Amino acid sequence: MADIRPFHGVHYNPSLVKDIAKVLCPPYDIITPLIQQELYQQDDANFVRIEYGRELPHDNDTDNKYIRAADTVRRWLEKGTLHVDDLPAVYLHEHHFTYQNKKYRRRSITCLVKLEEWDRMVVRPHEGTISRARGDRLSMLWMVQANTSPILALYEDSGNTVSSRLDSESKHETLLQAEYENGEIINLWSVDNAEAIDGITRYLARKPLYIADGHHRYESALAYKHEKRFGTPSESVEEPYDFVMMTLVEFADPGLLILPAHRLVRGISRSVLSGIMNGLETFFTIKEVFPNNSGINDALNLLRAGDTGSVRLMAYGLKENSALLLELRDEATISGMMPGFFSEYNAKLDVSIVDHFILEELMGYTPGTSDFHLSYTYDAAEAIKTVSSREYQLAFLVNPVKPEMIKTIADSGERMPKKSTYFYPKMPAGLVFYKFGAG
Repeated sequence: MADIRPFHGVHYNPSLVKDIAKVLCPPYDIITPLIQQELYQQDDANFVRIEYGRELPHDNDTDNKYIRAADTVRRWLEKGTLHVDDLPAVYLHEHHFTYQNKKYRRRSITCLVKLEEWDRMVVRPHEGTISRARGDRLSMLWMVQANTSPILALYEDSGNTVSSRLDSESKHETLLQAEYENGEIINLWSVDNAEAIDGITRYLARKPLYIADGHHRYESALAYKHEKRFGTPSESVEEPYDFVMMTLVEFADPGLLILPAHRLVRGISRSVLSGIMNGLETFFTIKEVFPNNSGINDALNLLRAGDTGSVRLMAYGLKENSALLLELRDEATISGMMPGFFSEYNAKLDVSIVDHFILEELMGYTPGTSDFHLSYTYDAAEAIKTVSSREYQLAFLVNPVKPEMIKTIADSGERMPKKSTYFYPKMPAGLVFYKFGAG
């Protein structure tokens, strides 16, 4: 199965960088222009300059954000801001955070994983991707020659083999620690003793890995490998770019938090809007609820009651100041309208029903060609707010996907719709990264 390796991690030098929290940044895919600006101002050594640097008006083939990122890595290594570990290691990572007044601890291992084609089922995807994001990360690989932010993947540890080793390693002194004003704490340990590494990698070598977050990064790394090896007759000699950095979390980790990806829609014609209710009434029982500021949690509790087995969704924007709780009348009928390659598990997902049935079948949405604009949010209150303010016309609220459903669908070789899951919080960029070339 998976070929797991330690590596010489690159990370901030704690003797020169005293406040690690000020220099870490989110991964590129959630850095908005405003967040980018704030991170640039937060610290001169913030990792955003590497992970997702500014685009400037004069950018060209010889001076652009990718070339500047590579130059930043080189300069920070020369200055000692960044340090390369002498010994190959896997890195234990603990993230302590609070969500909706509940405290969590997510524990993971950052390591290298050998790149494999999807059809080998060693590394298994669970959702679709967007091509433009792959192009951005591929440009980063060519210029910087580094994996600057990790792919998040899941694995099974039914006998707690890996977990027990991590318990032991977490008793040692941390390599880095980041403490945030909101109470979040991120700890990083370097695990460089051969016995521990061997025990972890041998166990994981028997397991498939399931990509949770970072499908674009994995596909970009595969594309880079193919381009580098173009015309090479044999892959018998391993190259550093044959591997990609991943952060692995156990399926049963109590800190593995998956948020729902609510759908927001605008650009809907008046004729389509007027016909939606008839279509919904045919296939769903409908109950009107009132998700004002004080009642949003009550409304969401009604939505989550679908966990008992029935499929429940919520639509906001079809009735003034109220939401519609939609409960599917007949799953078999809807399943018959799904793409032919969908399994029964994929067909029953909230996001599949919204994307493929409500948006495409009932509303005529065609990805890439329709006038509709589809966006996503992981905050139900924000979804309702954007519709109330008329920024969007409709919001469809869904339940979060369970980890076991990710495994089931990935094992069948299928993919969920794009933006089906949001693993919270995102893994930070800059904690440790993999430099595989001179760059």
